[in-house]
Amino acid sequence: MPSLNWIGKSAVEHHHQEVPYRLVHCDGELSAGDPDAGNLLVQGDNLEALKALLPYYAGQVKCIYIDPPYNTGNEGWVYNDNVNSPEIRSWLGKVVGKEAEDLSRHDKWLCMMYPRLRLLRDFLREDGVIFVSIDDDEHHRLRVLLDEVFGTNNFIACLVWQKKYAPANDAKFFSDDHDYILVYAKQKNLWSPNKLERTSAQDGKYQNPDDDPRGRWQSDNYTSNKSKQERPNGWYAIVNPNTGEEIWPSPTAVWRYPRETYEKHVEENRIFWGKSGRNTSPRFKRFLSDVGGVVPRTVLLHADVGHNQSAKRQILEIFHGQDEVFATPKPTTLIAHLLKIGAGPEDLILDSFAGSGTTGHAVLDLNKQDGGNRRFILIEMEEKIAREVTATRLRRSVEGYDKGGDPTKPVEALGGGFRFCHLGVPLFNEFGDIDGGVTFSDLAAHIFFAETGVPIPTKATGQTSFLGKHAEKAVYLLFSPGQEGFAREASGNVLTPAALADLPPPPEGFEGMRVVYAEGTTVTPERLKAEGVVFKQIPYQIEGL
Repeated sequence: MPSLNWIGKSAVEHHHQEVPYRLVHCDGELSAGDPDAGNLLVQGDNLEALKALLPYYAGQVKCIYIDPPYNTGNEGWVYNDNVNSPEIRSWLGKVVGKEAEDLSRHDKWLCMMYPRLRLLRDFLREDGVIFVSIDDDEHHRLRVLLDEVFGTNNFIACLVWQKKYAPANDAKFFSDDHDYILVYAKQKNLWSPNKLERTSAQDGKYQNPDDDPRGRWQSDNYTSNKSKQERPNGWYAIVNPNTGEEIWPSPTAVWRYPRETYEKHVEENRIFWGKSGRNTSPRFKRFLSDVGGVVPRTVLLHADVGHNQSAKRQILEIFHGQDEVFATPKPTTLIAHLLKIGAGPEDLILDSFAGSGTTGHAVLDLNKQDGGNRRFILIEMEEKIAREVTATRLRRSVEGYDKGGDPTKPVEALGGGFRFCHLGVPLFNEFGDIDGGVTFSDLAAHIFFAETGVPIPTKATGQTSFLGKHAEKAVYLLFSPGQEGFAREASGNVLTPAALADLPPPPEGFEGMRVVYAEGTTVTPERLKAEGVVFKQIPYQIEGL
């Protein structure tokens, strides 16, 4: 398979595995609404935030939407990959090394995107999907990058979004009226798009001129542009029952259906010969009750999903007319449209380039509309934006606000809520030991994920050493926070014969192995084997160290 090469690629190909696991702490003062709604806004570098959240949400996200920096060379925020961004320069210097001094802005952008996409893939369910917004600057490189991360066979579509409602008359060459949205599935054979609700205009095309008891219908073409060599079973004569005339397809076409299907259509009164009954070509009666939802299209017109100016107007209305709150928001209607296609009413949605929080706003809005229970995870790097823009927008959406600050124009509360979180210390310190600030719950979630590849089924409180089971493994943890570094039997962090005998039994019917994590053991290998127990020493045998 063709692949994309760039300076620094070898340094970042496996970097997602080297990113430390950090703790995630929530801030009640910056949270809003129902704290148990299942929604998170995490402030921090999205690479580290994704790694921190992975033990809890791996394989659970149905739909990802991201709007990464477009790499125009004019961006001034922290993800900007030109030399004006000290964060990216520092990161590249650490990860790529001296080679980073020779990187073009395209190399830097690819170095930034690659490990983030690798982690994002791990969050998706097997039937999940990712939507990525981009423009012409990096569209072609991003397409090849996504091919490499997700597989060429999992490419779904390239959507075109009409982002402007009027042309830019001062454009030097062409008015850039559109952006792209690349769509990839985790497993293409498992994902299928949801059909969209029909509009009144679409339904209005269906009438019932003959008072058919089956209701409104629309006539459809009965011919196909295939040749009779391509589709020989579509080449036959049809007789108009009203005139007795024998009718063949045109020389460059065939009937859309084979004769057997046509005869069934006749029996079902689905053939229409025009109001007079004397048309020279049949039409197919397609009933409104048969068509269901609308198949999504690859062209997203601004009249249907919004445009840049409508997005900016919405931001100004939420922030009471403040100038330039956020330079490049997306319309809520656009994101809602994508979420309707890619997720159901009970699904989890992730946006790791949260910006102004449009994705979270769209989730809350959709839940209000249909009573759904969608949940979101948003990640925003810039602390000022996360606190003053993203969190504020979400809070006002949850609680309601006055449009533009005008009390005569109230906007209804959408309900729900979110927790505002930030990144804490890594699980492991610079010496490879468990950090002193790590709790039993923190370590348990990481160990269970590292051992099984799935998130821990329920939050561990330390009341029991049993963390849960997955497939043929039952996982246990003997750990006393603040006691790491020395194996102390009295602290309960050593697997002794007595501790082995006291391990809570796995669920009834379990016949797999028991994996026990502790800082030491005094049980002989022979006894462990006889008991069906695998011992793993903390911290040395914890994956992700």
